[in-house]
Amino acid sequence: MRLLAIGRGKPGPEAEIFTRYAARIKPKMTLQEFNDGVGAPVEIKRREAETLNAAISPQDFVIALDTAGKTPDSLELAKMLTGWTDSGKNLTFVIGGAEGLDASIIARADAVLSLGRLTWPHMLVRPMLAEQIYRALMINTGHPYHRAGRP
Repeated sequence: MRLLAIGRGKPGPEAEIFTRYAARIKPKMTLQEFNDGVGAPVEIKRREAETLNAAISPQDFVIALDTAGKTPDSLELAKMLTGWTDSGKNLTFVIGGAEGLDASIIARADAVLSLGRLTWPHMLVRPMLAEQIYRALMINTGHPYHRAGRP
């Protein structure tokens, strides 16, 4: 399982949290970072899409993160993750840059996922995604990490 992300992270709490959850995911989630595009917004998205498309192989099951994607709760995400894993392909999550993902990436994606309608800094999206994937895996194994009920 891997995460392709536009933007280079810096050492700090966000990176530490991502690293902690990515290591808990089995097999470990790897992170591949790419430089931000430059130029006008349309040009930025085009250049970033070229970079991302070059990193995606036909054997990848691509899950693009986009605000227009599905917004499952944790239990629904666990079911989705099972289905994606059952595809037999390599799960590849994709986070775009500040301008978002180019339409070519969304079109290539096998699934489009949203972490909600709020705008999040991209360096926070990484650990949030890793934690939710870890949570989904724990739900699927029956581990008590996830507490679905309210007190």
